[in-house]
Amino acid sequence: MIDRPLDATHDPDRRSWVASANLPGADFPVQNLPLGAFRPGPDEPGRLGVAIGDQVLDLPAALEASCLRLPGELSDALMRPSLNALMGLSAERRRVLRRAVAELLIAGSRLARDQATQARVLRRATDIKMLLPVEIGDYSDFYASIHHATRVGSMFRPEQPLLPNYKWVPIGYHGRASSVVVSGAPVLRPQGQTRAGDATAPSFGPTRQLDYELEIGAWIAGGNPLGSPIPITEAEDHLFGVSLLNDWSARDLQSWEYQPLGPFLAKNFATTVSPWVVTLEALTPFRVAAAQRPDGDPAPLPYLDGVENRDRGGISLTLEVTLRSAAMLARGLEPMRLSLSNFRHMYWTLAQLVTHHASNGCNLRPGDLIGSGTVSGPEPTEAGCLLELTWRGQRPLTLPSGEQRTFLEAGDQLTLRGWGEAPGRTRIGLGECQGTVMDRR
Repeated sequence: MIDRPLDATHDPDRRSWVASANLPGADFPVQNLPLGAFRPGPDEPGRLGVAIGDQVLDLPAALEASCLRLPGELSDALMRPSLNALMGLSAERRRVLRRAVAELLIAGSRLARDQATQARVLRRATDIKMLLPVEIGDYSDFYASIHHATRVGSMFRPEQPLLPNYKWVPIGYHGRASSVVVSGAPVLRPQGQTRAGDATAPSFGPTRQLDYELEIGAWIAGGNPLGSPIPITEAEDHLFGVSLLNDWSARDLQSWEYQPLGPFLAKNFATTVSPWVVTLEALTPFRVAAAQRPDGDPAPLPYLDGVENRDRGGISLTLEVTLRSAAMLARGLEPMRLSLSNFRHMYWTLAQLVTHHASNGCNLRPGDLIGSGTVSGPEPTEAGCLLELTWRGQRPLTLPSGEQRTFLEAGDQLTLRGWGEAPGRTRIGLGECQGTVMDRR
C-alpha cells in the first residue's frame, strides 16, 4: 500500500496568495488542490485545472508560461482534456505534481509577485464551465453502508433485514458509465415499468418515487492486467482520489425490476458527480481506522483483511444533503438540510471495494469509477436517501415552504457537500454535487 505521509503540502500554517483560499470554511485552500477539467469558453476544448479558493489554476497555461516545470510525461498528461492520462501515471509522479502546484500557489512564491503571469494562468471559477473530470470507461456501485442496508432491508424483510452474505462480501453491481453527468446537469424524471401493490399487471410511465443517494465516488488510478487480482496491501495504489456522487434512483421501478438480477432502469438514467477530484494525498490528515465491527460479526476473509486497512482504511468526511424546492427558491428560502453523516461509518473501506472488485481477475483501468453506495450513519438524521428518511414514503418531510415530500418533485434541487476536518489540520472540502429534477413535457 502506498505510504502517504503528512508533508509540507499539509502544513496548516501555509497560506496562499489567492486570498479567497484563506477564508474560514473555504473548500479549496492550498492544502487541498483538487483536480478537474473545464472549458474556458463555448467553443474551446477542455483543459485541466486545480481549484484554489474561488479561482482555478489553468494547468496548460501554467506549463506554457513556464511557471510550472514538470517531467515530460507529467507535462504531457496535463495537456490532455481529461484526467485519465494523469491517473495512469505512478503515485510518485502525482506527488511531484502536488508539491509543484503547492509551491506555485503558496504565499511568497515567485508567482505571487508576478501579476502579469497570474492573469495568464488564473481563471475565475464563475467564468468557466466545469466538465466531467474523467472519460469514464466503467462504473460500478457498491452497497457498503450497513446502516443503509439494515434500514432498507427492514422495510422489505423485517424478519431478516440483512441477507446472510452482507457481512461477508462487499455487495455491488455494474452501473452505466454513459449516463454519469457533472454537477449542475438537470435530471430528467425517468420512465419505466411499475406495479401497484394491488394491480395484476404493471404499467409504464414516469416514476413517482424519484430519490437521491448520497455517495462517495472513488476514481481508479493505475490498473491491473486482466486475470491479476489486486491484494488488499496494494489496493490504495489503485485509488487516485474521490468526488461526491449522487446515484439517482427510481424506487418504484427498482422494487418491480430488481428481482432476480438487481438494479437496471431504476438506476441507469443519471448519476451525478462533483467536478473536482480530491486526491488521496490531500485526504491524508483525515484517515481513520476502519469502522469497528460489532461483537459477533465475522472478521473479513483474509483477502479483504490487513493491519493497515484496519488501522487507517477509513476516511473521516462529513457529508451533507440539502433540498431546495422551486417554491422555496421563489420565496427566497434557504435550502433545507436533509441529513448530515460521515463516511467513516462505512462497513467496507474503499480498499476492500477495490480488492473485491478485482479479486476474480477483473481488470480495472485508469478513470474507472467506483461508487460507495448510500452513506448512512447510525442515527436516523444520518440517513442518506429519502427512502430511509421518509420510511418508504410513510413519514413525509415538511419543508420550510410548508410543502411536504416523500420523494422528489419537479424543480427540487439536491445539493451534496462534503469536507474533512481534524484537530490541528486545515479543513478541506469536496465542493458541491448538484442536480435539479425536471419532469418530461
